[in-house]
Amino acid sequence: MKENILVDITKKFAIDVMNLCKVIKEDRGEKILVGQLLRSATSIGANLHEGNYESSKADFINKFQIALKECYETEYWLELYKETKYITPDEYKKLHEDCSKIRTILTASIKTAKQNL
Repeated sequence: MKENILVDITKKFAIDVMNLCKVIKEDRGEKILVGQLLRSATSIGANLHEGNYESSKADFINKFQIALKECYETEYWLELYKETKYITPDEYKKLHEDCSKIRTILTASIKTAKQNL
């Protein structure tokens, strides 16, 4: 059940980040930093999706751990965007809360999967 919720929220999160990056790219002409945030944020859901189709529990855990690392990287980029005023405090708060929720669920999913190895 957690994985279904996680699929939904990571997809919505990726779409929200994609829309934000589109605005930043258009308004500020920033491409390199936008690419970094875009890659890490969309990679969370991509690794999760791939992990759900792995052939072994170890492969599943590995993909979820990669997704978790991408989640931490995304938080880093969001902090930089906030501190350099590329995004407003409200934009940061919403995305950071979503990313934190994803991180919490991923961590619990990994822990559960490891216990069931």
